[in-house]
Amino acid sequence: MGAFILRRVLYMIPTVFLVSIVTFIIIQLPPGDYLDALAAEMGEAGVDNTAVIEQLREQYGLGQPMYLQYWKWMTGILFEGDFGISFEKNLPVTDVIWDRLGWTFAISILTLLFIWIVALPIGIYSAVRKYSVGDYVATFFGFVGLAVPNFLLALLMMYVAFKYFGQSVGGLVSPEYLNAPWSWAKFVDLLKHIWMPVFVVGTSGAAALIRIMRANLLDELYRPYVVTARAKGMSEFQLLMRYPVRVALNPFISTIGWILPTLVSGEIIVAVVMNLPTTGPLLLRALLVQDMYLAGSLILIVSLLTVIGTLLSDVLLAWIDPRIRYQ
Repeated sequence: MGAFILRRVLYMIPTVFLVSIVTFIIIQLPPGDYLDALAAEMGEAGVDNTAVIEQLREQYGLGQPMYLQYWKWMTGILFEGDFGISFEKNLPVTDVIWDRLGWTFAISILTLLFIWIVALPIGIYSAVRKYSVGDYVATFFGFVGLAVPNFLLALLMMYVAFKYFGQSVGGLVSPEYLNAPWSWAKFVDLLKHIWMPVFVVGTSGAAALIRIMRANLLDELYRPYVVTARAKGMSEFQLLMRYPVRVALNPFISTIGWILPTLVSGEIIVAVVMNLPTTGPLLLRALLVQDMYLAGSLILIVSLLTVIGTLLSDVLLAWIDPRIRYQ
C-alpha cells in the first residue's frame, strides 16, 4: 500500500503540470484579453485610454508570448506561492479567493454529510424492502431529485421561504448581519440560511446515490456468502451491516474523488441564483472577463483536488473492501 501511494503521488506531479498547461492555453483561446475588453469599455465612455492600456499591458506582461506568461505564473506559484494578480480587482489572487474558500468548504462538507446521511439509510431500506410502498416513494422522490434542475429548486425554495416564512433570501446571513462581527445571534442566523443551499446542492447527489446504493445492495443480498451467513444463524441486521452493505458502500467512498473538486467549483448557477459568497461565481466572472490568473488559479486548485480526491478514494476503497488489493 505504501508503494502504491508513493507511485500515485509521483504521478500527480506531471498530471497537475499538464492540466495547468492545458488550462492556461484554453483560457487564452478567445480573441483578445482582459485589457482589450477594458479598452472597449473606456472607449464607450469617451476616455482616451491608449496610454493607460499600454501601461497596464506592460505592467501585467500581457504583451509577452504565451509561454513566457505561463512560465512567470507557474514559477511564481512554485517558488513564491504567488498565484498572480487579478486584473479586474487589482489584487493578488490569493487575497481574492481566500475569503470565499472558507464558505465554499463549509457548504460543500455539509452537503457531503447531507448526501450520505440521506442516501445511505434510504438506499438500504429500498433494497431490503424492494417493491414496497416505501421503496416506490423513495424511487419517486429520487427521480424528482434527479429531474428537477438545482437552480429551479433554489428559486422555488427561496420563494417559499420569503412568501410563507418571511425569511430573507440570498446570501448566507440576513442583511443586518453582513458587516456585523460574529456573535451567537449571527451564528443562529447563519444556521437559518445555510441549510437551504446545502439541501438544494445535495438533492441531486443524494437522489443519485440512493439509486446506486439500492442497485448495488440488491446485487449483494442474494450472493452465496449472504445465504451461508444467514444459515449459520446470524441476525439479519448484523448480517446486513457486516457483509453486503460494506461491499455496497464502494460508490459512497468513490464520491470523494468528485466531491473534493466541488469544494472549490461548487454549483456555480446555484451560487449565482442564491447569491452565495463562494468561489463558483468568482470563477464564472473570471472566465467572462478573461481574468486569466484568477481563472487559471481556481481551475488549477480544482484539478489538484480532483487528483487528491481520487487518491483518497482509492486508498479508502482498498481499506474498506477486502477484494481490492494493490500489488
